[in-house]
Amino acid sequence: MLISLIVAASSNNAIGKDNQLLWHLPTDLKFFKNTTWALPVIMGRKTFDSVGGKPLQGRTNIIISRQQGLTSAYENVWFASSLEEAIAQAKKLATKEIIIAGGANIYEQALPIANRIYLTRVHANIEAADAFFPSFDVNEWNLSKTSDFNADEKHAYSFSIQVWDRINSEIV
Repeated sequence: MLISLIVAASSNNAIGKDNQLLWHLPTDLKFFKNTTWALPVIMGRKTFDSVGGKPLQGRTNIIISRQQGLTSAYENVWFASSLEEAIAQAKKLATKEIIIAGGANIYEQALPIANRIYLTRVHANIEAADAFFPSFDVNEWNLSKTSDFNADEKHAYSFSIQVWDRINSEIV
């Protein structure tokens, strides 16, 4: 089973401030939806809260939280106390891929075991951020796909959507 991270990060790896995204990129949001559709999506509780505390439709949402006994009114929202527990829950769904959607602490934990990174690289340095994607050694990864987009009336920044696959990765 493929374990993939999905993230939009600036040139200096900024991903958020005050639990909010730093940009609105409709093309990236569409990519996120299409890439994650029908797959289990793991995220931290703060990330879940940042998307309105409602589940991403068409996906099983697995929320990592240190709080015990959390429940949801939504049937496609599950809770786990650790990344390991969340991955174990996701594996029960027998899908080809598990998506990890942040935040910063979850990405840091997941990067060493990830097989793929879907990275939207926003071509800007955002100094005011308080959350960052961890650096990764590009020598351990192969850039298997990239698509470039220019800034326009709907996108304040130019960006590239990249797919990185870990070299010599074993799919679990």
